[in-house]
Amino acid sequence: MREKILVANWKMYKTIDEGIELAECLKEKINGRPKIIICPPFTALSNINEVLSNSELELGAQNFFYEKQGAFTGEISPIMLKDAGAKYVIIGHSERRNIFGEANELINKKLISAIENEILPIFCVGEKIEDRQAGQTENVIKRQILEGLKNMSRENVEKIIIAYEPVWAIGTGLNAKPEQASEAHKFIRETLNEMYGDKLGENITILYGGSIKEDNIEDLGKMKEIDGGLVGGASLKCDSFVTIWKKLKSAKNI
Repeated sequence: MREKILVANWKMYKTIDEGIELAECLKEKINGRPKIIICPPFTALSNINEVLSNSELELGAQNFFYEKQGAFTGEISPIMLKDAGAKYVIIGHSERRNIFGEANELINKKLISAIENEILPIFCVGEKIEDRQAGQTENVIKRQILEGLKNMSRENVEKIIIAYEPVWAIGTGLNAKPEQASEAHKFIRETLNEMYGDKLGENITILYGGSIKEDNIEDLGKMKEIDGGLVGGASLKCDSFVTIWKKLKSAKNI
């Protein structure tokens, strides 16, 4: 079901105490729609889960390994995520793809595992600057979707949130115009329609994840193809993230 959502990806920031302080502030200041999903580091999941109890804010993780258990030193399983209280997990983030070499095949295994273990995936796709300059944006995104969703039923794909991440607009000083972002979101919806039949694309939640800030969320939020945002650095300060939430709420008239 298509929803208005903001995801706070804290990346490798915040100790447990710092995370608790931030989560408590967000819990106090945010109520109602758009939905908020907080994705802290693994070490803080259980603690943040306790803070968010009896609130409308939800908990997600930033990554996991697709096996339920085994000799995989340093990895976290889907069972462990659920045990810590996570309902969502980010899969295919550009930093996982580019720094840690995660390919579409591995991302596909993670997506399937998340659904099998009743964790809702936030599936990230997006192109690099060289892809855009070469006119390959749509080809790159389409391949990520086709290979990422391989062997997945329509019923299971309907449970996925997609985040469009133009890698060239993350931490580079470059910004995707709202119209550019909207075009990419529309293409993602069209690709899903081609794969699974008409209307699936229109019913999937698609977020924008290219350096969302207080000064660009309102214009992005006014684009009907964009349902919300995957927020990185701007989610690390309570007041900044609350302002982004309020501006998205206003842009979507909710």
